[in-house]
Amino acid sequence: MTWLATLFGGESWHDVAPIGIAGIVVWGLWLYRAISSRLCHPIVNDHRESTSVVVPSFREDPQILQDCVRNWLSHDPDELIVVVDVDDEECQRKLAEVDDARLQVIVYRHQGKRSALGVGIRAARFDLVVLSDSDTMWTDGLLRNVQMPFADPMVGAVSTQQNVYQRETSVWRRIADWMVNLRYYDYAPAMGRKGGVICVSGRTAAYRRSVVLPLVPNLEHEFFLGRRCIAGDDGRLTWLVLAAGFKTVHQRSAKAISMFPSSFRAFVKQRVRWSRNSARTYLTALWKGWLWQVPFVSKVTVLQILLTPVTMALTLGYLLFSRLELTPQGIALAAAWLLVGRGIRSYSHLRRHPAEIFLLPLYALVVIFIALPIKTYAIITMNKQGWLTRSADSATAEGQSSATLTGTPLRTSVPATVPAQTVPAQTVPAQTVPAQTVPAPTADGLGAVANALKGV
Repeated sequence: MTWLATLFGGESWHDVAPIGIAGIVVWGLWLYRAISSRLCHPIVNDHRESTSVVVPSFREDPQILQDCVRNWLSHDPDELIVVVDVDDEECQRKLAEVDDARLQVIVYRHQGKRSALGVGIRAARFDLVVLSDSDTMWTDGLLRNVQMPFADPMVGAVSTQQNVYQRETSVWRRIADWMVNLRYYDYAPAMGRKGGVICVSGRTAAYRRSVVLPLVPNLEHEFFLGRRCIAGDDGRLTWLVLAAGFKTVHQRSAKAISMFPSSFRAFVKQRVRWSRNSARTYLTALWKGWLWQVPFVSKVTVLQILLTPVTMALTLGYLLFSRLELTPQGIALAAAWLLVGRGIRSYSHLRRHPAEIFLLPLYALVVIFIALPIKTYAIITMNKQGWLTRSADSATAEGQSSATLTGTPLRTSVPATVPAQTVPAQTVPAQTVPAQTVPAPTADGLGAVANALKGV
């Protein structure tokens, strides 16, 4: 290790032992997850169950929503429930143009995404509830493939493979897709293989209805340090399922494609929101003791996410103020070391998009930017609730309208049948279940789920 000591301004390997030990731990965990993910293959069987697709829609681009509805219906669910906000009149008009008896439109005054999810889940009638964002489309076979893991009666939720729609239309969509690829090729499968995916992303997620239905009050009425939680519904629901003793797994063969922000401003807002959600969700799991019930790989991943700002700051601080030799050669070697390391860990993405090796310096800077200022700010302000990229004053999500796309949007034709069922505009009140309570055991065998969640 003499060369490493020389590079970072030390005289012997003892001088670089701290960063060396930290590097061994970090790289060892990454290698463990990467290998484990490679060993996780899609579940393939003939298992089928009836399906309800539930979609909350708030300030969505009307054309994108209609295209997505046609796409979901083409996968032949037993029913599709879209919970659209009362004030989104153009979306209601676009939905009325879709003639399909399986489509049920519930017009509802949203009180946050969680409230709309609660309305939709309670309205669902079939075995599996597939939750989807209103700007997410599915590739061929998603609905069929996402049912297969439920052959195991202990599977409560299934995560799907995801990517960015029209990633080539913005450099920030390319960067987002890079991050999404690493998550779903190197992280989620490793955790799913052990039955402990720590966040079943709400862009498209499948749940066993008998498991998720009694959890809805705890989704709707989560409070953190005295404030009602607005965002972070997918993380909350994931940990409620895990806390009830069920598995959360990943199905790589079920692939969804979702809209992501096209601008840097919206990209940052989205990352702040996600980082706040993660901090609240994982600190709650730690406080409640749920974290110690999940597999080792899931525990370690949660702790790494929570400690990211600390570990990144310590690493950069150690290099800059203690070991880095501030000479042109030293700076160049340190930058090369940073890029080579980040490039190796980006293998899963770069093998699919090799030309994006030229974006590696930007990607490395974005990773540092997210790990330090964004996550630090998010942790400090984690109890500040809000969606950031969607508001009552906006027509669509920031940086995610159809105007940011190129060419003809993906559409799937659906045979015309009968007009969609539309519930007249109404303000459906949120369920008045007190915060942090759980429904009593029911006659249909859900008592074990409810009892497991007492005190949530």
